[in-house]
Amino acid sequence: MSFSLLSKTTPCIFFFILFSSTCFTSTDAYDPLDPNGNITIKWDVVQWTPDGYMAVVTMTNFQQYRHIDAPGWSLGWTWAKKEVIWSMVGSQTTEQGDCSKFKGNVPHCCKKNPTVVDFLPGTPYNQQVANCCKGGVLSSWAQDPTNAVASFQISVGRAGTTNKTVKVPKNFTLKAPGPGYTCGPAKIVRPTQFIQPDKRRVTQALMTWNVTCTYSQFLAQKTPTCCVSLSAFYNDTIVPCPTCACGCQSNSSQSGSCVNPNTPHLASVVAGNGKNNLSPLVQCTSHMCPIRIHWHIKVNYKEYWRVKVSITNFNYRMNYSNWNLVVQHPNFDNLTQLFSFDYKSLNPYGSINDTAMLWGVKFYNDFLNQAGPSGNVQSELLFRKEDMSHFSFGKGWGFPHRIYFNGDNCVMPPPDAYPWLPNAGSRQEVSLFALVTASLVVLVFYAYI
Repeated sequence: MSFSLLSKTTPCIFFFILFSSTCFTSTDAYDPLDPNGNITIKWDVVQWTPDGYMAVVTMTNFQQYRHIDAPGWSLGWTWAKKEVIWSMVGSQTTEQGDCSKFKGNVPHCCKKNPTVVDFLPGTPYNQQVANCCKGGVLSSWAQDPTNAVASFQISVGRAGTTNKTVKVPKNFTLKAPGPGYTCGPAKIVRPTQFIQPDKRRVTQALMTWNVTCTYSQFLAQKTPTCCVSLSAFYNDTIVPCPTCACGCQSNSSQSGSCVNPNTPHLASVVAGNGKNNLSPLVQCTSHMCPIRIHWHIKVNYKEYWRVKVSITNFNYRMNYSNWNLVVQHPNFDNLTQLFSFDYKSLNPYGSINDTAMLWGVKFYNDFLNQAGPSGNVQSELLFRKEDMSHFSFGKGWGFPHRIYFNGDNCVMPPPDAYPWLPNAGSRQEVSLFALVTASLVVLVFYAYI
């Protein structure tokens, strides 16, 4: 092993062993539980006009569990030439720009880099197209594929009227509603084919190009957005979320502000901080996370075992609609019953069924209210003990390996803090082992210097 490789990796390993924290790297843009997840934007030129073309733009969320919540998506790009948008159906640009050069008909937008947003529900029918007008909200593909698609129609002028003269737009951006997505260049692909309603005729677009946008939690926010706490019936210890998991209480802008739930006139304090601000306003806690997930091993039966999962919202600025939870645990292949949550197996590793997606029942608990007495949802999971000879709660086996909330990876407690069985090794022994291991890492690190 060369010194250059060791110097890049060892500090993160050493820090993790000592403090069990999360080291963010550039690889956080890759999601191992949804390796092929992306948002694909497709432009289909369906008609030539005297100075340009008419196109249908379709945005499809192929991410298994990451959706776009209110206030919704906004899509931007830069025109390759001097194009203008004559008209739009199903969406609109946020600014018209300078159209003073046009006499008579005035374009919908003359900006070089327009930004498009979805129409709100209730838009008049003559301004709608299929899959539009949802306020920019897109469901995840696994949760609700019928609502994972958005579309709008656009009439582009001064653009060329043939496949050779039309130039694809550049520098696509997608906000949902904040940062996090990175879009690649537009690529011309085989024209889309359309099957007519009678299914006896197939037509195709005159020209088609695709844009692929991928999400990175590291780009979306500097700190995590959720954490996990643990408990079990066989141990009186409740393992809380790690301290400062999502920031610490301070006056710095990086950590953000928090609100004490015992503050007099709490409602006026929260309202005065600006409801339209996307940054969270959280209840003051040791972890400072907007969302906490608690995993409790509740009961141990002869052939089954039961877990209670609770989700608590500490964010005074956010109501989470259509929320979802992704949990990785080796026993999900033997999930027998689920109470008050919906469930779907994701199988990111092919035949290995250890990852489940959970979400609320429609019109019952799919809406997670903001911080306060109603800001929580919960359910219970019943697992079967398939192999009794190998089943054990020892060494933290009953707790999940990883938990996501709305597509963001949550901070787990350090492994040596998990509730242990009464006959397990003492915490002093565990801590001593961690300290010895950390010391060995330091010795190896300095041996290469």
